[in-house]
Amino acid sequence: MLPDQLKEDSVAPALEARFPDAVTGGHAERGEPTLFILPERIVEVCRFLKNEQAFLRLSGITAVDWHPADPRFEVVYLLHSLDRNTRLRLKCRVGESHCEIDSVTGVWRSANWYEREVFDMFGIAFRGHPDLRRILMPSDWEGSPLRKDYPVHGYKYSYQDE
Repeated sequence: MLPDQLKEDSVAPALEARFPDAVTGGHAERGEPTLFILPERIVEVCRFLKNEQAFLRLSGITAVDWHPADPRFEVVYLLHSLDRNTRLRLKCRVGESHCEIDSVTGVWRSANWYEREVFDMFGIAFRGHPDLRRILMPSDWEGSPLRKDYPVHGYKYSYQDE
């Protein structure tokens, strides 16, 4: 059920009408709506928003670690519609025990590196990603540096003289 502040926007009610079981809540802060989406519905919701609601631009994907809460993570999608001159934030809650979500690279090619960054920094896997590997850290790096339980000084990592 959408709060009243989101019912004034045309996108949120259209999304809720099309996918009534996919939207689990939402709010608006500073005029920017946020919708919570079931993780298993993220691809079809994103495809609808791109193809039928003119959100042609994926501005970014990131994550938030709410440790020790469960579900622990939120995967955050930042969408932009130039035609509507509006932005939309989608959030999917992902648990630590099943730390993966479907890739949206089939909807926006620009999702490729954003998803790789989230994978690298938080350890959240993206099913169906065409090249899911580290992008910022060395390939042999242990752990996910942006997780709240990651050691402040990192795990032991040896730098070798060249």
